[in-house]
Amino acid sequence: MFYRQSGVYHTRYAADRALWPIPADRWQVLALAALALAAPLLVSSLYLGSYLMPWMIWTAAALSLSLLMGLAGQLHFGFAAVMAMGAYTSVHLVRAGVPFELALLGAGLFAAVIGTVFGAAALRVKGLYLVMATLAMQYLVDWVIVNVPAISGGAQATLRTPQVRFLGLPIQDLTSRYYLALGWTLLVTLFFLNVKRTSFGRALIAIRDKDFAAAVIGVDPFRYKLLAFMTSSFLGGVTGAVLAFCYYRAVTPEQFSFNVSIQLVAMVLVGGLGSAVGGYLGAGFVLIVPIVLTNLIATLGASQWIDISQNMMAHLPLIFYGAMIIGFLLWEPLGLAKIYDNTRKYFLVWPFRHSRS
Repeated sequence: MFYRQSGVYHTRYAADRALWPIPADRWQVLALAALALAAPLLVSSLYLGSYLMPWMIWTAAALSLSLLMGLAGQLHFGFAAVMAMGAYTSVHLVRAGVPFELALLGAGLFAAVIGTVFGAAALRVKGLYLVMATLAMQYLVDWVIVNVPAISGGAQATLRTPQVRFLGLPIQDLTSRYYLALGWTLLVTLFFLNVKRTSFGRALIAIRDKDFAAAVIGVDPFRYKLLAFMTSSFLGGVTGAVLAFCYYRAVTPEQFSFNVSIQLVAMVLVGGLGSAVGGYLGAGFVLIVPIVLTNLIATLGASQWIDISQNMMAHLPLIFYGAMIIGFLLWEPLGLAKIYDNTRKYFLVWPFRHSRS
């Protein structure tokens, strides 16, 4: 069996602290990376632009939110507003003649500043009160975007993204936009995997578990919560800019509504809080499963085997989708990442039996 922990010996601390200390894990990561890089050659432009690219971008958004919710334990129901600030900022900076690379940084910095301001105002509250504070941020940003024509052009206006170049390469065709989105997602993934092994990540985990106990051992909850809001907002702002330039290629207020914030929270919860694998699985589940269910039910409705009304056909995908989310959370409250981890640990010691805690 190639996927075994037996026989793996580390003689250096660096090897023991590697991200993937087991060879089979490294092979799996390399295989998935090779498939992602070769995707433009393996799939059609329809699947590349409609499935893979949005999956990558929303994975980066889910990981950005998971940094705040999963590591720091701070609820955020207005993350779509953070992405909206990044998207609009990047479009206006590029239109003003700023290079695209600096526009991405500017989008992240502006979102980080605003997110930190709202985070500072909400640091004295917890739980549902923190949810209400982030909801206020969502609705306030929505109102400003819609009612300030200098930002969005009006409630019904659409801002087209200009043609840009990244590191001297034109970002115009689907392949180049896909690789830009993939590169940003991989960068966010590596940051997320490594931040948990730093003093900053350990401080966030201590605050998440018990902020009073963290303060006793010398961790400043106010400072690290602010840093968590700032870091998560920066990543979310850049992700919003990448979403606007690579996928939508235009920005409208409806693209970053409250429903999008709920979808992001669902990605994090279904995938698994504080898990990099959970970000990918949760984003894929929330994005792809409704499309698969809709196509499946439409196929069944078109057949002669079952008679389904049009009204019922329109609601059946949502019913099954909601039931699947409830079922997954009841079966494994820690999300799809925990199911993957249980499967992985089973093969690590297979064929020997073991007890799971």
